[in-house]
Amino acid sequence: MQPTASDVPGLTLHSQLEALIRRKPVTASPETSLRAALQTMSEERVGSIVIVEPESGKPIGIFTLRDLLHRVAAKSCDLEQWISAVMSDSGLVLLNWRATVYQAALLMARHDVHHVMVVDASGRLTGVVSQNDIYGLQRGEAKTISGAIRNARDMDALIAAAGEIRRLTMQMLADGSGAESLTQLISTLNDHLTVRVIELACVEFSLPEVDWCWLAFGSEGRFEQTFSTDQDNGIIFTSAGGAGVGRDDKAETEALRQVFLPFAAEVNQRLDACGFRLCKGNIMAGNPELCLSLEEWRGKFSGWMHVASPQALLNATIFFDFRPIYGAESIADELRDWLLSKCAGEKLFLRFMAENALQVGPPLGIIRDFGFDGSEKYPHTLDLKACGSRLFVDAARIIALAYGVAHTGTAQRLRAVAASMHFAKDDLAAMVDGFYFIQMLRLRHQQGNATNPESANRIDPDMLNHLDRLILKEALKQARKLQSKLRLDYQL
Repeated sequence: MQPTASDVPGLTLHSQLEALIRRKPVTASPETSLRAALQTMSEERVGSIVIVEPESGKPIGIFTLRDLLHRVAAKSCDLEQWISAVMSDSGLVLLNWRATVYQAALLMARHDVHHVMVVDASGRLTGVVSQNDIYGLQRGEAKTISGAIRNARDMDALIAAAGEIRRLTMQMLADGSGAESLTQLISTLNDHLTVRVIELACVEFSLPEVDWCWLAFGSEGRFEQTFSTDQDNGIIFTSAGGAGVGRDDKAETEALRQVFLPFAAEVNQRLDACGFRLCKGNIMAGNPELCLSLEEWRGKFSGWMHVASPQALLNATIFFDFRPIYGAESIADELRDWLLSKCAGEKLFLRFMAENALQVGPPLGIIRDFGFDGSEKYPHTLDLKACGSRLFVDAARIIALAYGVAHTGTAQRLRAVAASMHFAKDDLAAMVDGFYFIQMLRLRHQQGNATNPESANRIDPDMLNHLDRLILKEALKQARKLQSKLRLDYQL
């Protein structure tokens, strides 16, 4: 097995390309038959072969598995023809071996190619660098950022690390990273940052000696954070006597809460300084209504389930996706186990949740490809969150609660219930791919609109290229298919 970039100590985006080359390039002459070239690729276990001039050794083209699909298989080409007839010779990117890895990544993104030819001073091919090589290095860079977060001793270091998270993940998006891995990486690095913020704050506050845990809700709770995100968090704690049993116990719980609240508010402010905006709806641990004992959280969830008001249903879309970030995770696990067992008997509440989720459908037009919500401030736009990814999120949450699935991630939930819901393998893949394509469009849009959170999820579909429009339309059809499943299950 060939080592990856992340396996090489000290290798960064500023290293020379020479350090990234781990094997001799696999090459063929222009007159090599297509059959022979494919045989060589199979034997060498590579996804590409470089075509070079026999005498000079200079690269003149490349043949990849993508070419095999689009230029050979799709057109039923003769396997005995020369490889030069089906190779890609336009947009061939050459770099001197002294160039940096970052320069290679930049050129890949700029020219929309997946390989860079590394050449010596005479132009002779010495190696090939692929996007996967760059991705491996970037994963290594993520480890470096995680290390910097762990070693941070003040807020200045954490603010700098937050900037590095954003820089790295945006670069990875530009380099072609998938939405699933990218949103999970963003969420994971943000978790590390949040933990260190909490750790530093803990040193400055005298917290009670009881079990407590910092909770994440919403997109962070689902490991689905994008570039534009605000805070959704809370605290759960235990008290010696058990909250809610008697006056003295209530007094103890309130006393504990008053100790936690200044600490929580400080953590909220420090997270804001790191780029995680304060929640306009005050869904934050510094809010007394979200700094609760285990029994109080149970009571809050029970209240939402027994009174299916619009606010309760809205709360369900945020708080039911909780997961522990820091502290005594066993308390959060206990709350999760209780909630799943409780939901199993709350069929009416789940029906109300399904009915509420179906109030918003995918913005598919009858005459045109897409419909619009009539926004006066942002006309002719689609809200990719409210009318796109949220359709998958809400449906997956309801199904997961109905089947007792502990996962909080949308794709994880769909995969976990696939057998029980009798999802065909291809249907499941289409749903997951549809969800992540919309997530990808959100990430791309946010990358170019970092300064305007209000429009972070709104796009004009006419600004998309033809292929992305078609895929978006198909993704929204998958959301409609998932909603149809809900409608059928709950007879709505």
